[in-house]
Amino acid sequence: MGKGRLEAFSDGVIAIIITIMVLELKTPHGSTLDALIPLLPVFLSYLLSFVYVGVYWNNHHNLVHAVNKVTGGALWGNLHLLFWLSLIPFVTAWVGENHFASVPLACYGFILCMCSIAYLILANCLAADNEALKLALGKDRKGKLSTLLYASGMALSFVQPLIGFAVYVVVAMIWFIPDRRFEGRS
Repeated sequence: MGKGRLEAFSDGVIAIIITIMVLELKTPHGSTLDALIPLLPVFLSYLLSFVYVGVYWNNHHNLVHAVNKVTGGALWGNLHLLFWLSLIPFVTAWVGENHFASVPLACYGFILCMCSIAYLILANCLAADNEALKLALGKDRKGKLSTLLYASGMALSFVQPLIGFAVYVVVAMIWFIPDRRFEGRS
């Protein structure tokens, strides 16, 4: 089957995810800059989540662009990824409204970890029928490292929540660097 439907559906779902997240940003009560201070945790959690959704959108595009067709298994793998991505707005709001409390932050890390695993599954489904993609993905050390870091961030969220949050920021920074494995592929 062609990949157009998968791309269009995924782009639409990701656009809705971003829209839902931004709708959680409430206007401040007051007209001074001081009125923004209580909203800082909400904004920071939104910012990090926006970066994550953008990274997944970008990498999803590169991944799907590298194949000519998708299988039924890849469609299910894609839905699996979209399911976990669709939970990002919920945990983003929970973290922001509770000022980076341990349990919401650990749940945030759990959702990020599940997104990472789902992406790895999708990549493997797509690479199963595409030798060039399989070669480009290689051992995917970056993806596997991310999953381990998310698990570490979850645990650290119970020790010191800001350290857990910092781990999630570090992983986002790692993925913010363009993925060279897909450059030059058409």
